[in-house]
Amino acid sequence: MQPPPSALVFLERRGYRQRRMMDAIRLLPLVGLLLWLLPTLWAANGSDGVEPVRMSQAIVYVFGVWVCLILSAGTLWRYLKGSNDDVGTTEHAVKTDPK
Repeated sequence: MQPPPSALVFLERRGYRQRRMMDAIRLLPLVGLLLWLLPTLWAANGSDGVEPVRMSQAIVYVFGVWVCLILSAGTLWRYLKGSNDDVGTTEHAVKTDPK
């Protein structure tokens, strides 16, 4: 027989969204690293008939990724800051009674 469920049964939608936003914020450095490493895969010389990528284009790409990461982190932070005000005021989960 299984023991009676003592885990959380209901999770408020706001709390769930906040956790997913925190997960997104935690993944931003990894996404940024992958996007910054992408220019290393571009053709540096004219091998295989592919036109090489100019250094100026690569620099614009790297700084564009940097600006996008800053803006996305700021947007996610602002969203969490606004929704974090009333976190402790309501009951976020209801536990089942083991009886």
